[in-house]
Amino acid sequence: MIPVVETIDTVSLNWADAVILGIILVSTGISLMRGFFQEAISLATWVIALWVAFTFSAEQASLLDQWIETPSIRTGTAFALLFFAVLIVGSIINKVMQSMVEFSGFSGMDYILGLFFGMARGLIIVSLLILMSGLTPLPQDSWWQESQLIPKVLELSMWVIEHLPEHLRSYFDYGQMV
Repeated sequence: MIPVVETIDTVSLNWADAVILGIILVSTGISLMRGFFQEAISLATWVIALWVAFTFSAEQASLLDQWIETPSIRTGTAFALLFFAVLIVGSIINKVMQSMVEFSGFSGMDYILGLFFGMARGLIIVSLLILMSGLTPLPQDSWWQESQLIPKVLELSMWVIEHLPEHLRSYFDYGQMV
């Protein structure tokens, strides 16, 4: 079951809590200004760009044989070219779609949905940062233990860990917090 957010004591927030709130607020603000469709298409474009670059860079590197002698540089260049080509195409599609949303009259709803998208993205970013921190000694530090928000976000991170394959779960250690 996904954890439910409870109330927190805002008086005793520490710097880690301020960073967490900052990440969520910045993400929310950006998405509110850009709107849901623009954010969703941007995210999809980045995912597709990475997939295309990883999938096709090795075979496309051979097209650069006559210009780049070193195989690793050739493959890296092919990766970068494919990645940025997809980003450019995605950017063009994004602009067209944004114009369509504005023309349709749904831009108000687009911005409201963008607000929720940004909050969710900010929470996912924070959750991933906390999840990755479990691979380090950070959870044993006093500022971590004194945080009001880390335990709340940690519940979401633990939910993610529970759904990882068994061989990956053993790497995460959050000390006394779990």
